[in-house]
Amino acid sequence: MLIETFQAGPLGCNCSLLIDPATKQAIVVDPGGDVDVIQGRLERHGATIAAIVHTHTHIDHVGATAPLQRWSGAPARIHEADRFLYQMLPVQSALVGCALPQKAEIDGDLRDDITVRAGGLDLQVLHTPGHTPGSVCFVLRAAERSIVFAGDTLFRRSIGRTDLWGGDSDLIQRSIRDRLYALDEDTQVVTGHGPATTIGEERRQNPFVRAR
Repeated sequence: MLIETFQAGPLGCNCSLLIDPATKQAIVVDPGGDVDVIQGRLERHGATIAAIVHTHTHIDHVGATAPLQRWSGAPARIHEADRFLYQMLPVQSALVGCALPQKAEIDGDLRDDITVRAGGLDLQVLHTPGHTPGSVCFVLRAAERSIVFAGDTLFRRSIGRTDLWGGDSDLIQRSIRDRLYALDEDTQVVTGHGPATTIGEERRQNPFVRAR
């Protein structure tokens, strides 16, 4: 599999492209902006989008969703519990000073433990509420490694903020301990912002959520 992660949008959201080299089908995770950059990277690989998925619907993670959907015809998917946040994009835009994104057609079907598929790629959904009510993480397993795309739930030595709409500090800690820390310790973690880490490092060194 081919994975590219890069900063996109005004707040530096980590957008990831997951591409099956055999079928050239791709999953786009958290297209926070810079649609031309995302399209250009996909075109260089000759890849077509099978699904656009979001770890949550804060404005900095959905900035390029609508133009990507129009370009590709792919479904854009969130957890239903975050639909209210997508409907609040004008409020989010005014609060953080980001341009208001165009609206996409959103499917609220990212339920816990379902699999999003693109060619030979199987992406497991973990519902990890706390940063937002509908926050999810995506687990990609392969023979040589596993990767979790954690959005703003888990950062390197930190966790997501819980002071915005629907945030819950107790719930995010429970999500991290029960769902993410249960993964193998060598699982790589692609965070929503900033550097990557591993589950083992965060179990041992994250000051906000200690493993039991």
